[in-house]
Amino acid sequence: MATASYPHIEMTTDCVPMLAGTTTKVVEVALDRLAHHWDADEIQRQHPHLSLAQSHAALAYYYDHQAEMDRDIEQRLDRVAQIKADIGESPNRHKLKSQGQVP
Repeated sequence: MATASYPHIEMTTDCVPMLAGTTTKVVEVALDRLAHHWDADEIQRQHPHLSLAQSHAALAYYYDHQAEMDRDIEQRLDRVAQIKADIGESPNRHKLKSQGQVP
């Protein structure tokens, strides 16, 4: 089986795929696709520091590694939920809630 080459993707020392020459992680582009259903053109419009080729490369990398990246996304979401649970409700939200201003 041939190994795919991604000229616009580079790996960090801790094996995080990034768009070359940027600080943008491939997972960020994948999340834009998943959350907003943006195609490569829209991703490039929303992130003008990326080239269209970089947007396509990030999506290609995501789809070629979808199971692995979906697990990573799930772990990130779990971590956010855990942090929120550990922190608890903010004092401001609690106050607004007691005043009936937020559900």
